[in-house]
Amino acid sequence: MSTIDWKNLPFNYFKTDYNVRCYWRNGKWGELEVSSSEYIIMHMAATSLHYGQEAFEGMKAYTGKDGKVRLFRIEENARRMIDTARYILMPEVPEELFIEAVVKAVKLNAQYIPPYGTGATLYIRPLLIGIGPEVGVRPSKEYLFMVFVTPVGAYFKEGFRPVNMMICREYDRAAPLGTGHVKVGGNYAASLLSMEKAHEAGFSAAIYLDPKEKKYIDESGPANFFGIKNNTYITPASRSILPSITNKSLMELAKDLGMKVERRPVPLEELEEFEETGACGTAAVISPIKSIVDPDTKKIYVYCKDDKPGPVCTRLYEQLTAIQFGEIPDRFGWTKIIDI
Repeated sequence: MSTIDWKNLPFNYFKTDYNVRCYWRNGKWGELEVSSSEYIIMHMAATSLHYGQEAFEGMKAYTGKDGKVRLFRIEENARRMIDTARYILMPEVPEELFIEAVVKAVKLNAQYIPPYGTGATLYIRPLLIGIGPEVGVRPSKEYLFMVFVTPVGAYFKEGFRPVNMMICREYDRAAPLGTGHVKVGGNYAASLLSMEKAHEAGFSAAIYLDPKEKKYIDESGPANFFGIKNNTYITPASRSILPSITNKSLMELAKDLGMKVERRPVPLEELEEFEETGACGTAAVISPIKSIVDPDTKKIYVYCKDDKPGPVCTRLYEQLTAIQFGEIPDRFGWTKIIDI
């Protein structure tokens, strides 16, 4: 839309015209419905409100250099929502239904897809919630799956520029055998206080340590962590970490670019050995880390000493975004072109 300042969009909710919904009742999914309402009517005793039966995904639609609109690895998002639904006893949204709903929501709101070259994208939020009333702690008998979209700018206002982060020992994002490996809202609620404290202290995000021993790097706020050394891409392995589709893609890219890849526990002390570090996820893609401050030990791990992203982070970022925006051939088959 001509009235939108695409280049200065924040990463906030922006009203669009339609969303897509589907209800699960009597043991089966119904038909897709289109709604122009931004609101959901549900019972005050809905399980999503009381017992956290809620799952969501985050993905984007990109206007390519060729003018075509692309989705990135949508099947992976569909499968991750299935994994989440299984773990918190919700009905699985079939992959075909998930993709149909996402494509429909994007097409219905085509005028809100930011143009190529603006740095903005159309953020897509699939949501699955328990809407049936229960007072006892048990799964709902009714569910709503919906998809809404909103145009967004960069997640970090700095864009692809190095950010400062801090080690967080005071709080855990997820329990060792809890829900850290699935995408439920409770994990993010658990991070709000520590993230706010990090922001107040002047940092972009908090880096959590493993919740059991506090010896290993876990996640960096709402994103996966990775480090680079000796031509090796290293990212933590932990059941309390959400498997990031962006991280998975970066690991494949790193291999394709001739790097070694290690997914393993990353001890805190290894921060001293990394040549580059970063946080990755759908929203920010890659946020190169300029420095990591440990408030308890007073140690400061410095990367990007010239205030510029390191060469490996830069190359990975450029390769991934070039595929997403259709600037180079998609040699992995990751993108799906939508006929708008």
